[in-house]
Amino acid sequence: MDVSESARRGNAPWQRNHVSGQPETASVRNALTVDVEDYFHVAALAPNIHRDSWPSRESRVVGNTHRLLEIFEQFDVRGTFFVLGWVAERHPQLVRDIAARGHEIACHGFSHRLVYEQSPEEFHEETLRAKNLLEDITGSAIAGYRAASYSIVRESLWALDILVELGFVYDSSIFPVRHDRYGIPNAERAPHRMSTPAGRSIVEWPLSTAKILGFRLPVAGGGYFRLLPYGLTRWGLASINRRERRPFIFYLHPWEIDPGQPRVSAGWLSRFRHYTNLEECEGRLRRLLGAFQFGTARDGLAQIGLLPREDGAAD
Repeated sequence: MDVSESARRGNAPWQRNHVSGQPETASVRNALTVDVEDYFHVAALAPNIHRDSWPSRESRVVGNTHRLLEIFEQFDVRGTFFVLGWVAERHPQLVRDIAARGHEIACHGFSHRLVYEQSPEEFHEETLRAKNLLEDITGSAIAGYRAASYSIVRESLWALDILVELGFVYDSSIFPVRHDRYGIPNAERAPHRMSTPAGRSIVEWPLSTAKILGFRLPVAGGGYFRLLPYGLTRWGLASINRRERRPFIFYLHPWEIDPGQPRVSAGWLSRFRHYTNLEECEGRLRRLLGAFQFGTARDGLAQIGLLPREDGAAD
């Protein structure tokens, strides 16, 4: 049974107040996620930043991620950190610090190459490399995966079979919107268990969209969180909890709370997407953390019955 069917039958554990029988969205634990990458890894800036220059550029990912950890600690929330293998290889202590604070470590691939620009063999090799690295650092199995720039699209759904083969139990790479670089516009919006092209099974938590006048409004975070008015984003996220009676998934990057990051010469659209409202993002994030309940992606999927609950997981 997928989450939509469970909600219709009233079986979701967060859907009904046990005393009054009324919807109880205050107890919905949404997924707070961070894509741990540096400002120079971003796909929008890739045409202007050669990969060979990455090691020589000023890295700010450690300081920015620690800043996020401090903010999350202040609000007593735990989240899922999808760590880029390139970052983990150079900053293994950062990965340990994240895990030591009770957050879930998940995989963001290794090189931040778009999935549909890789062959299946390349994707298998680099994803296995990143997964093994993160498991060696943490000493724990890595369950979740998120593709660079949500690049599992209709033409690269083959990647899901490789994820299953490598032992991932859930994915959060499909954005059910239309975009010039990613997206499957008619994809399922709610978390669900889906069949892969080869007939295997994996849990998918698509990035959050709200329904407004028949339009799918992307409210999952990132650039949308900075570009859209905060009130509109908050309304969209609340509507997922209250009207659709399910949790949402939210994401951001460490560089999005860093208005002092080095500026890269790029086209106007890339500059607009990357730099707009960086100075407002931390304040908006704090407002959001005070308005909703959050937890890890794995706990959120367990909450709605798509994954088994881990021992010691919060109710």
